[in-house]
Amino acid sequence: MTKNNKLKTINYKLITIVGPTAAGKTELAIRLAKKFGGEIVSADSRQVYKEMDIGTGKITKKGKRGIPHYLIDIVEPNEEFNAAIFKKLAIRTIKDIQKRGKLPFLVGGTGLYIQAIVDNIEFPEVPPQKKLRERLEKKSEKELFKIYQKLDPEGSKYIDKNNKRRLIRAIEVCKMTGKPFWRQREKEESLFDILELGIKTEKEKLKERVSNRVEKMIKSGLEQEVKNLVKKYGRNIPPFQTIGYSEWKDFFKGKININEVKNLITLHTLQFAKRQMTWFKRDKKIRWVQNCQMAEKLVKNFLKK
Repeated sequence: MTKNNKLKTINYKLITIVGPTAAGKTELAIRLAKKFGGEIVSADSRQVYKEMDIGTGKITKKGKRGIPHYLIDIVEPNEEFNAAIFKKLAIRTIKDIQKRGKLPFLVGGTGLYIQAIVDNIEFPEVPPQKKLRERLEKKSEKELFKIYQKLDPEGSKYIDKNNKRRLIRAIEVCKMTGKPFWRQREKEESLFDILELGIKTEKEKLKERVSNRVEKMIKSGLEQEVKNLVKKYGRNIPPFQTIGYSEWKDFFKGKININEVKNLITLHTLQFAKRQMTWFKRDKKIRWVQNCQMAEKLVKNFLKK
């Protein structure tokens, strides 16, 4: 294949790899990227944050195996970041990869981030409401979810119940526009020619993988990572509302022990994985694969078009 033909083949093509946390998305993406001359764009709402490495399961330099990864470690933990910001950065990065004749792989488990690119979603432009946010910050995740459930019953089926920041934003948009947050994301014509791949994992196998991952995080120093972040930024930064970090609050107060922290992180991760699958199952364009060979075949056929 000549260089010009290769550029023509790759131009505008994008492959997404989705699935629940700990399903093996990154490993599959690296193998496919190596085979097809690809580069990886992360679609993970927690791995964008610097200094949050262990709790987010961030890939190491060695783990990347020479494949460039983008949109990891791009903002400070106390900086504002959302799906609209992600979309702008991701589109720019994907187009840059395509211009260089490489194949972009958009990989992650944050459904809204993936959908923002796949469906070219336009997000409602509602500026932050300081007074409303201050009132909502005082409420627990459970209370916030109940408020959002009343405002947007459909959207409440898919939102992360433990993500305080996202719940507050959803309530904010509903209250300021008078419309369900779920219905305000306008879909535009897709910017890319996309193949959507999803990884299927059996329930028991996923449970084992999550349990092993959490065990590894604890042994790798997650407790110290959280302590360092609390010391530097305080406890009220948005990332601390996420799994792997929020569970330490009662531990530091002496209310629970390390095993209980471990069990809570595992439980919350499995609950999150279930919500992820509920989200992704709505997208009928996703081609679900069980191994790398199936994925390779689909990619080959996609690139021939």
